[in-house]
Amino acid sequence: MSAPFTRIYDGAEPIRLNKWLAQSGVCSRREADAFIADGLVSVEGEVVRDAGRKVEAGQSVSFNPQAQASLDAKLTVVYHKPVGIVSGQPEAGETPAVRMIRRPNHWGQLTQWPNQDSKLAPVGRLDKDSRGLLILSEDGVLAKAIIGPDSELEKDYTVRVRGPIFEAKLKWLRQGLELDGRKLKPAVVQQVGEQTLRFVLKEGRNRQIRRMCDMCELRVLDLYRSRIGPVEIGDLPEGQWRLLTLEERAALLPG
Repeated sequence: MSAPFTRIYDGAEPIRLNKWLAQSGVCSRREADAFIADGLVSVEGEVVRDAGRKVEAGQSVSFNPQAQASLDAKLTVVYHKPVGIVSGQPEAGETPAVRMIRRPNHWGQLTQWPNQDSKLAPVGRLDKDSRGLLILSEDGVLAKAIIGPDSELEKDYTVRVRGPIFEAKLKWLRQGLELDGRKLKPAVVQQVGEQTLRFVLKEGRNRQIRRMCDMCELRVLDLYRSRIGPVEIGDLPEGQWRLLTLEERAALLPG
């Protein structure tokens, strides 16, 4: 179990305790209400049972170890998805990634594992024809940090393409394209091989890289995601999964 949460509120104006806990990315608003009602949250060392209690600048807020244990128990895994496995809802004959998260193909130390009550869901898309890092989680706070509208986490891809690559195309890919009538956020796009590009994105629109390349007359032959924010796929073998570490979770969360 990680160390119990303790943080100093440094905002300028007083704020409701439950609202601040949710905004801090520590837990959801619903979880904050439940923890407070159960007497698991303290302000300046005093147990608080009123979710509407306001926290003032300089005050410390702490979780009881029981509340921290509840958060730590939520399962999050890092999966090296092969081509052919779908991230989300499968069609007939397809295999969803969640079905591949089983004990026989885990990698590394295993202190938690999914069971019939697990509610793992993919956090961000990785389409059927792509491979690499996929995070699946029961943790709604973590999911919001990774794919929420305010997320600034980078996603790192290596993409092998067919078609001529020249500087004007790279410039379009970096900052000049629109998808579905909306301009894309600026991207890092580098040529790292004769027919290989590296993309670093801060968004994840549906089949974004493939559609970007199509617009520049480049056909994607292979797409591999190696990193989401601070979490790297490293030497995790294809088709296997490992637990997200508490340190990685903390690094993914804002603030």
